[in-house]
Amino acid sequence: MKIAVIGASGKSGSLIVKEAIARGHDVTAIVRNPNSHVDPNAKVLVKDLFELTYEDLKPFDVIVDAFATWSLESLPQHQTSLKHLTDILSGKPNRLLVVGGAGSLYVNPEHTIRLVDTPEFPDEFKPLANNMAKALDELKKCQDVNWTYLSPAIEFIADGARTGRYKAGGEQALFNSQGQSQISYADYAIAMIDEAENAKHIKQRFTVVAE
Repeated sequence: MKIAVIGASGKSGSLIVKEAIARGHDVTAIVRNPNSHVDPNAKVLVKDLFELTYEDLKPFDVIVDAFATWSLESLPQHQTSLKHLTDILSGKPNRLLVVGGAGSLYVNPEHTIRLVDTPEFPDEFKPLANNMAKALDELKKCQDVNWTYLSPAIEFIADGARTGRYKAGGEQALFNSQGQSQISYADYAIAMIDEAENAKHIKQRFTVVAE
């Protein structure tokens, strides 16, 4: 399978690249900076996400969007970047897998309260979570794009262990048998490439938690 990873030099993107290569896929890292550190076994395309065209993405079965930005003034790019990708992939057969956030997950069975709206959610992360939630809301309207949005568990642990064990759910935050809602970036990468291979959540958001 031919897989492209946008934001391949980031923390999640680099592990997704590593996981895909380990499984024998043909992986291209799409990075903005020519000096970005990427897996030496990946091909490299140096191009800004906002300048990508369909001709750039056409060769790939799956495009993983691991775009991330953190500064307050750049947070709306979570919305505009995803809109750009869905615009150029509209009506096309390629699949778009999005590295999403946990803030938009529901915390009640009625799906009326999101994690970001709970009193416990840290104020400093609300602008990021709200921008990512708005991007997801727009993504759900894209009926002519083969998208999948993967939200991590509530605690997304950058340097956590790769256990290879996780369980998947839907729109609601998941907890494991110990009452924890957490997953490492490495286990998240496993779930992402599992989805790339198995295509179980076309035009759906799902979430994963480590067991």
